Amino acid sequence: MAKVLIIAGDFVEDYELMVPFQALEMVGHEVLVTCPDKEIGNTIKTAIHDFEGDQTYTEKPGHLFTLNATFNDIHDDNFDALLIPGGRAPEYLRLNPRVIALVQAFAQSKKPIAAICHGAQLLAAANIIEGAKISAYPACAPEVTLAGAKYIDIDVTEAYTDGIFVTAPAWPAHPRWLAQFNTLLPS
Repeated sequence: MAKVLIIAGDFVEDYELMVPFQALEMVGHEVLVTCPDKEIGNTIKTAIHDFEGDQTYTEKPGHLFTLNATFNDIHDDNFDALLIPGGRAPEYLRLNPRVIALVQAFAQSKKPIAAICHGAQLLAAANIIEGAKISAYPACAPEVTLAGAKYIDIDVTEAYTDGIFVTAPAWPAHPRWLAQFNTLLPS
């Protein structure tokens, strides 16, 4: 089975961290979740983003998530794939040079990368999606396009795979997004 790295941070979208973590472990993959400047046993705060008919999503407090990996101990060559949840975390994680280097290393090694919602901000900042077809939360479409990718506008329940990239607009796409990602993982 695969060893999957999830890079997260405070105010990551709750469902986009919790559901992939639990679902991938359920089917037998080893999943490690890390955050810059944090260690095993530290927690991060999550936020629940919901779609309630407003012009954008609403945000509510989520759960505390206990990290099971120390960021400074992470090396891309110890993993088979990368998963990037959305929420507000990617907006500041993309400012961390080591996070960017990790994302770039996964891409250079042609390892599967799943990103959902605002996770595309890390893909764009890492400059790894030029020429790819990438979905994301619609507010991230300009960043995807500016990074040289083609933004794929799909229903919130859909996901899109292009080579090593599996992307989706938001957590309602989990069944399709995780199924597509799982087909790229070693079993």
